[in-house]
Formats: sequence, C-alpha cells, structure tokens
Amino acid sequence: MGGARDGWRLAVAACLVVILTTGCASNPFVSVDSGRFVYQGRPHLFAGVNFWQAVYLGSPPPLGDPARLRSELDHLQRIGVSNIRILAAFEGPDSQPYRTKPAMMTAPGVYNAAVLDGLDRLIAELSRRDMHAVVALTNFWEWSGGMAQYVSWHEGSDIPYPATNDWRDFCDYAKRFYTCVECQVWFRDHITAIIERVNPYTHRAYRDEPAIFAWELANEPRYYPQAWIDDTARFIKSLDPNHLVTTGSEGEIGGDFNATHDSDCIDYTTVHVWPQNWGWFDPLEPETYEEAEATALGYVRKHEVAARELRKPLVIEEFGLARDRHPLNDCYDPQSPTTLRDRFFAAMFTCVVESAASGGPTAGSNIWVWSGAARPGGVYIGDPPHETPGWYSVYEGDAQTLKAITKHSADLSRWTQARKRP
Repeated sequence: MGGARDGWRLAVAACLVVILTTGCASNPFVSVDSGRFVYQGRPHLFAGVNFWQAVYLGSPPPLGDPARLRSELDHLQRIGVSNIRILAAFEGPDSQPYRTKPAMMTAPGVYNAAVLDGLDRLIAELSRRDMHAVVALTNFWEWSGGMAQYVSWHEGSDIPYPATNDWRDFCDYAKRFYTCVECQVWFRDHITAIIERVNPYTHRAYRDEPAIFAWELANEPRYYPQAWIDDTARFIKSLDPNHLVTTGSEGEIGGDFNATHDSDCIDYTTVHVWPQNWGWFDPLEPETYEEAEATALGYVRKHEVAARELRKPLVIEEFGLARDRHPLNDCYDPQSPTTLRDRFFAAMFTCVVESAASGGPTAGSNIWVWSGAARPGGVYIGDPPHETPGWYSVYEGDAQTLKAITKHSADLSRWTQARKRP
C-alpha cells in the first residue's frame, strides 16, 4: 500500500508541475457545460459573422490578398466580433457554373494547395487574435460544389442547378449524397484530411487548434437520414475529441430539430432565419416587415424552447435581410440605407441577450454576411456566386450596422463578466 501511495503522490506532483510550467490549468478549447458554452473557465457568449470568403483572402497572391485578410479581421475584432463561420470545403471542378472558384478539392482527394494555404493562414491569423472559427465541412447547396458535386463525381452525371432546373430536382439530386457509399467514403476522407492536417503557420494539427470553435457537418443539410447525422458526428469525435461538433441546421425548416440535435456527439444546436428567402418579407413592400420580424422571433424562440429541453446551447448562425429598397429603388446598391436590416439584426441580437439574462440556451449569433471592403463587381464579396452581389453584404462603411454589432458585443461581454461558471 505504501508504494502505491507514493506513486500516487508522485503522479499528482508531476501533474502540478505540468500545470504550473505550461499554464494549461484551463481547457484551451471552447466546451459545453450544463447547456452553456465555456471558454477559459468562464461562460462564453459571442457576436459573430459569416465570412466564408476569408479562406480565399488568406491564399497567396494573385489568388488571395493576405494583407486584406488581416485588415478585415482587425476591423471585425475592433467592432467586437470574436467568431466567424467559414467553409473548409469547396468542391470542384472549376469548369462548373454558379460556384466559388478555384475549388479547394478539384477531385476526390485532390487538393488545390493555394486554397488550403488560405485556410491555414486564416486559422493562424484567428489564433493570433484569440478569435474562433466555426468550420463547415461541406454544403447542401451548389455554390461551393457541396453534396451535389460528390453525387456528380460518383455518377458521372450533370448537376440540375436550381438556376436552370426545378429547385426540387436539385434537392432530390443533392440528397443522394447521404446514401451514396462512395460519396461518404470520399467525404470522410476529406474530414480526416482537414482534421489531421498540420498547419505550417502554427505547427499544430487542426484537431489541436484552439482557434477552431467547432466542426459543422454541413451548411444547411436537408433531407438527411438521422443516421447520417449521428454517424458523421461520431466519426468526427473519433478523430478529434477536443472540439465541439454541430450540424449546420436551419432548424425545423431543414428537418426534425430535436432529433437532429439529440445525438450525444452533437454538442450544440443551430438555427438560421431568412425572412425574405422563406417568403415572410418582401423588400418591395416594406410594410411586410413588422409581421416578418414577429414571425422570425417566434421561429427563434420556438427553437430556444427545444434547445433548453435538449440542454444544449443554441446559436443563430445565419440571418440576413436586404438593404432598403428606397430611396434609390435598388436594394443591392451599397449606398442604399440599412434601416430595416438594422432593426432585424437588433431583434436577433435581443434574442441572444434576453436568453443570456434568463439563463437560457441562446449563446451566440453570426450575421450573414461580412463583405468588409469588397463591393459588387469586385472579388470575394460575401454574397455567394449564385446570388446577386450586394444582396446581404455588410460593408465596413455601414456605420449603423457596425454600431449595433459593437453594442451587442459589449452587452454580451457584460453578461459574461457577471456570470460565474455554471
């Protein structure tokens, strides 16, 4: 017994030495405890943006512009943004229309080194700023290649793009991804390649990178079998036990919210809110806004109730609104006002703050979409290539919008400082 006791004491002493000399007493990764995000020992709330094109900005010239990437991240940090949502999956080939180019993966397992370098540089820049990235691993929609591209690779068939075909035909095509065995092998190979990749700028494998907030199964997956959610999340956890995993779900519009997020390998829940896309709001008829906002708030709060029952955090990770139609009669013009958009953002921000105040599950938001210094006609604007440039873009000159984001971040910071670890 005495030898065992001495061994135990030596083990404890060794652990204390490690803690004192490395400063690793606290978990360097965001985690979930009692239904809330925790970071560096404190409850964690965040104001964020979608900034998928940051991967391209990080690429070496002439493809990218690392100096602009640094400038954009500095600007976001100044206004209080600490979380960006990105894609680590742009599937080719580049000969296809309606999508971001060049692809990161031009064929199954074949990568464009420059785009991967952009991802590496972006993660390194986030790490330097103590910012986080939610990293989606594929996309249901066509603008990055996504699930339909996997199906096309497997079948050798043409993708029925929504721009030239019935939208339902595209969805029926893309959802074949879930039950295509070869597609799933390729997808898991891609997941493995990203998670096990060693970043040359940080010298850390992605699975060991604190700047990564979470892995996301896909952007807006739809029509999935529940087993795909559970099995894919479990596979990611088998490769990387450090990071959170979530779904990328839009909420009940995309599928059964409760079942989708019930897996013990899904750490938090997500919801997207699109008043115009879903037919609640028409920019040509501003009087439709009031009811649209009420509907949007109801949609979020319904999912808050479900997230509370699941005892998991909720993130409003996509929401946007067009600029005002008047007085320029053009809601795509960067000079058009953002009156209704700012009201909508404020409503979504209020959901997060009120939830925090009541001990609820909603803990973060990512507006769609940060364009920063970009403008329609230029490169790497936030609106994806299948949409009209300027539709949902937020620019660095949108003073009222940025002011609202800064206020929201400050409100969340106050709540974080006031709350103890759950």
